[in-house]
Amino acid sequence: MVTKGNAFDPNCPTRAILDRIGDKWTVLVVLSLRAGPLRFTELRDGIGRVAPKVLTQTLRRMERDGLITREVYPEIPPRVVYTLTPMGASLTAPIAAVTDWAETHMPAITKAQQRYDESA
Repeated sequence: MVTKGNAFDPNCPTRAILDRIGDKWTVLVVLSLRAGPLRFTELRDGIGRVAPKVLTQTLRRMERDGLITREVYPEIPPRVVYTLTPMGASLTAPIAAVTDWAETHMPAITKAQQRYDESA
């Protein structure tokens, strides 16, 4: 029987998983791949302002965690395609909900930050 983790236990690996899925680049990769497989350049261009090294590191971690697959086609130059796994696809709804919340509340949060900064 597999037991569920406890995010409030400092020694539980759940915390590392929360760090991964809370990372902005992971969030943007999941949102980008929800419509289907993409090549590295398509991901990079769609996400914008992500260094190739950072995107590569993010994709490797996501592949290691079982969130995406990386398929290399034996062509010249090699074609590499990234796809969400079923587990990675299960993140799309929660991440889309949080993204929608952030986009909806961004003006109010920006105003609150300005008020705070002015009074500090």
